[in-house]
Amino acid sequence: MSKVETRNQSVDALLHRWRDAVPNDRLAHLIKDATRGLSRALQLRLVRHGVSFGHWVFLRVLWEKDGLTQRELSDEAGMTEPTTFSALTAMENRGYIERRKLPHNAKNVYVFLTDQGRALKELLVPLAEEVNALGVAGLDAKDVSTARRVLLEIIENLARDEAGRE
Repeated sequence: MSKVETRNQSVDALLHRWRDAVPNDRLAHLIKDATRGLSRALQLRLVRHGVSFGHWVFLRVLWEKDGLTQRELSDEAGMTEPTTFSALTAMENRGYIERRKLPHNAKNVYVFLTDQGRALKELLVPLAEEVNALGVAGLDAKDVSTARRVLLEIIENLARDEAGRE
């Protein structure tokens, strides 16, 4: 069986699961499968440029807020500190970032993009935009807007719940 046939069978099985087998399964599972699909589509594009999905997560944060501490970067990326440390070591070896201490605070290590890391934005962001466009292909703009509003409300509800438990 060819890769295309195997892939088509996987897609058919996934669609059967959601449309026929468990059409009323929990929303969390549906969101997880959608996230998995979007992430996988982006991973397939990133790998062509030698960038791992794990590095993408940190690059996105640094493109918006360069010069964070490792701890701040962990928090912003939603990753554990050991995961962040490992990823940053690999990113440093690839020339995407540099870590350094600053004169005003010799205790903390700050993470800065290199020119090479900064330049990746122009190359990689269009790939993410392509995946997002692919994910909403055929959907009405109003439906996409409604989905965004609903997902943001879910995120807010869960954040409020978490804050109330601390």
